[in-house]
Amino acid sequence: MKNLKLVFIGILIIPLLSMTIRKNELELKSLLNDKIELKIPKKFERMSEELMKLKYPSERRPTLVYSNESGEINVALNLTQNKASQDLIESYVQNFVDMFKNMHPTAEWKDSGVKEINGQKVGYLKLITPAIDTKIYNTVFFTDLDEKLLLSTFNCTEKNIAEWEQIADEIMNSLKIK
Repeated sequence: MKNLKLVFIGILIIPLLSMTIRKNELELKSLLNDKIELKIPKKFERMSEELMKLKYPSERRPTLVYSNESGEINVALNLTQNKASQDLIESYVQNFVDMFKNMHPTAEWKDSGVKEINGQKVGYLKLITPAIDTKIYNTVFFTDLDEKLLLSTFNCTEKNIAEWEQIADEIMNSLKIK
């Protein structure tokens, strides 16, 4: 009888899990003039210039942003003018940690460091920062592309962290410089 209950529960849970998995399915996209590949959630759309100007009012806004329909969850890429190389990635990690600690002294730090992804050194930071009406989960990851710093971010509102934190890692771990 106990085994029958477990089987029944399993039959109920498996479809629910598969619905959750399919809901946030990722697809590999070739981006930035075919210079990189990155997995992006299938349902995300490229953010319009008008919306980017509203969401990122500074002239230092990202080069490219993909977002869910509500704009609460974003994947952004910015090929900056900052010089970068594989040798500089570790120092960029410390610079970004210091910068975020100054900008957001109350941030909750999850992790930071350097890892190898598809043969490339990639620096990363994971933290939760305060916003006006919520908290924002941020995964910031970066490497060099054409001797410039390629800065990528994933962010979502606090209420979406449980659903999206592992997906943010999968997005970061998919980064490939061509």
